[in-house]
Amino acid sequence: MHEIIPNMHQILTILQMPLALVTDPTWVFFVVLMIILFSPILLRRLRTPHIIGLILAGVMIGQHGFNVIERDRSFEIFGQVGIYFIMFLAALEMNMGSVQQYGRKGLLFGITTYLIPFVSGFLAAHYILGFGATTSVLFSCILASHTLITYPIVGRFGLTRHPVVIVSVVATAVALFVALLVLAIIIGTLQETNAMYWVFFALKCIVYGGFIIYAYPKIGRWFLRRYDDTIMQFIFMLSLVFLSAALAELAGLEGLLGAFLAGLALNRLIPRTSPLMSYIQFVGNALFIPYFLIGVGMLIDLRVLFGDVQTIWIVVVMVLVGTLSKWIASRVMCWVSKDLKGGSMLMFGLTNAHAAGALAIVMIGTDPQVDLMDASVLNATVMLILFSCIISSFATNEGARSLALMDMDTEENQGAWHGKCLVTYSQPDSVGLLTQLALVIRNTRIPDSLMGLTVTLNDYDGEAQGYKDAQRMLENAVSVASAAHVDMKTLSRLSTNVAGGILHTIREYDCGEVMVCLTDRTTGMPKSSLGSVIDHVIEGTNRQVMAVRLVVPPGTLHRVIIAVPQKAEYEAGFYKWLEHICRIGEQLDCLLEFHAHPETMVNIKSYMWRYHISLRASYIEMAIWTKIMSLAQRAGADDMVVFISARPGFISYKGAFAGLPLMIHRYFSHTSVMLLYPDQWS
Repeated sequence: MHEIIPNMHQILTILQMPLALVTDPTWVFFVVLMIILFSPILLRRLRTPHIIGLILAGVMIGQHGFNVIERDRSFEIFGQVGIYFIMFLAALEMNMGSVQQYGRKGLLFGITTYLIPFVSGFLAAHYILGFGATTSVLFSCILASHTLITYPIVGRFGLTRHPVVIVSVVATAVALFVALLVLAIIIGTLQETNAMYWVFFALKCIVYGGFIIYAYPKIGRWFLRRYDDTIMQFIFMLSLVFLSAALAELAGLEGLLGAFLAGLALNRLIPRTSPLMSYIQFVGNALFIPYFLIGVGMLIDLRVLFGDVQTIWIVVVMVLVGTLSKWIASRVMCWVSKDLKGGSMLMFGLTNAHAAGALAIVMIGTDPQVDLMDASVLNATVMLILFSCIISSFATNEGARSLALMDMDTEENQGAWHGKCLVTYSQPDSVGLLTQLALVIRNTRIPDSLMGLTVTLNDYDGEAQGYKDAQRMLENAVSVASAAHVDMKTLSRLSTNVAGGILHTIREYDCGEVMVCLTDRTTGMPKSSLGSVIDHVIEGTNRQVMAVRLVVPPGTLHRVIIAVPQKAEYEAGFYKWLEHICRIGEQLDCLLEFHAHPETMVNIKSYMWRYHISLRASYIEMAIWTKIMSLAQRAGADDMVVFISARPGFISYKGAFAGLPLMIHRYFSHTSVMLLYPDQWS
């Protein structure tokens, strides 16, 4: 055995010699792109998480492998951006309603997944490895902290808003914050800081946190309402992320926490189905995050496994104690919280990987001014990163797969109503806003669920200006949908009657609902009229019709106020429109405020508590329909008011509905409005 180790060491030394060291930036970037492209393809054949392939590829091409590429400043910069992207995306994709519901459990899991590894690591370092008390505390902070390396795997299974994932992400922020706080205390103790230092540190953290939490949503909402170019929005959001990270470091915190806090602050401004979210996910998952993983791999030196016995022993202790303690913490949390049953493997996978936090701690510990750790601990920590990432990748992949299979039968309400969402365009200025709202409302489980329509009077020939304008509106709608990775079918009709063209399309393509633009009233229009086109569409179909006027982008809405008439629960489309409203609340993460008769409210609450318990919702009883006038004072520019109406002759119809169009024009001109006519029996 003693003869084998030197031979292996010699082999790896030979392999490390430069074979084809690439220094030209063009070829460096080409090699990295080839790794990003082919690693998932090769690993998929082996049924192995692609993250492992990126890390191992970094090992092979780095200076400790075949020395193909030097780990220069580009890897440091892109790697920093990548880890910030992971934390930012994790916060951005969280359901804030679920955070409020499961926040305490996330805090509890964060404390659990910190304390168990911390205590275990301290005992192992002090009594097994023989480290001093201060070094043992620093050693245990490395094991107690973790990084969401495997978070991209969760997105592939569509579980980013699952309670297990929400709890794990919150726990990550808690564990990392506590670990870095303990680190700051240790450094402060070594530097013999006084009480004023800690008062100033706490004050900086409070000012920083308050600025991000209160200023970022206002700044983001202001920008998104004034600039609709998605590229500009993406650059602006990225700037806010790095500003938050930089300010966090100025406050004495880690930039990771700053990126995470920025994601929480901007969460409600970026819907999951928006083009902006698609750009953020695409750029992060396609470039920055893989760059970070490859850079992590380039730090790893496999020769450590065949080096001195002391380093090997530290590696064994760190990997065993770190992995076992994180697994125990996940099992304990699932045992304490019954509603997280079945998620222990996924929780373990998300909270076991060590990377950025561990590196930050060990680099400080080995700093000559601190001098609490030597090179053997640094090398062992790098090996911990390798093994923990491999273990976490397999655990997250298996846990996410199992959880996704378990949850497939629980989404019974999501696919209950079929048919395309038909969006009709008549005003060029409203195309983008209507399409964004349709992307939120559509049923994602139905293939080709979105369709755009323009109807032009056939007194224009194919070259007429009206027909060209219609084509431009459809092209604009398709570009918005495509940016959100949604395939939108379009149709441009020539007809002698606009309403007739819409009704023919509804029947021909079996559309489940139709969205039309609520235009301004003209002089002499009857108070009960929404315009001749919308009036005829409502009369000519029993399908759900939504007349919409948006004054701000849907993603910037803070609240949706829903006015529901008495006996609305007896209409055929009651649960359909309620599900659509819940999709708005879920995708935009805004408050749903229901105003309804007490008898109707019972059915609304029952549905919400059964299928959408995590959504933020409030319920205000409205025994008399005429009280909807008070909503004009409650609603502002950040709100959308939804009036649930009905067609004449049906059970929930009221005579007061006839005055809704005029009332909306007079008293709700300052806010976004949707007048919804639900499905009704034919």
